Amino acid sequence: MNTAIDELVGNAVAHEADFEGPRAVIPAKHVAIVTCMDSRIDSFRIFGLDSGEAHILRNAGGLVTDDVLRSLVLSQRLLQTREVILMHHTNCGLHGADEPALRAEIAADAGHAPPYAFGAFEDIDAAVRSAIARVRAHPYLPHRDRVRGFVYEVETGHVREVTLPV
Repeated sequence: MNTAIDELVGNAVAHEADFEGPRAVIPAKHVAIVTCMDSRIDSFRIFGLDSGEAHILRNAGGLVTDDVLRSLVLSQRLLQTREVILMHHTNCGLHGADEPALRAEIAADAGHAPPYAFGAFEDIDAAVRSAIARVRAHPYLPHRDRVRGFVYEVETGHVREVTLPV
């Protein structure tokens, strides 16, 4: 019985035959994109990117966690990115999730609660604004002036910008 992993490994082998060759380690567009791990989000297609043009950082909810900040610091300080796109999306699993209930369920199964928060949120625009503010306030990021937030609408493909109040 073949698994999804077997299929994907087969695709990787086929990819090798079409491989275009190595690319520069520095992203050509000097941009990093933070978005959700949701499989409906194809950042390359949404933003018209090719391989080697941007750093794509993904996690559940597209949240600006400590590890995302660590990655952005490395992206900027070592790999010359200068701009950041933060993109949440509609119909996200964390939007409206009952985090206390999830933590309780996990604690019941594992014997103790996880040491991290999951980051459930009620208001998607507020979550994007919070992410923008967190990146702009991070003292180890040398380039905090070009940080913009967006919501990708998985139902229509529309990307709309979310701005901070002035």
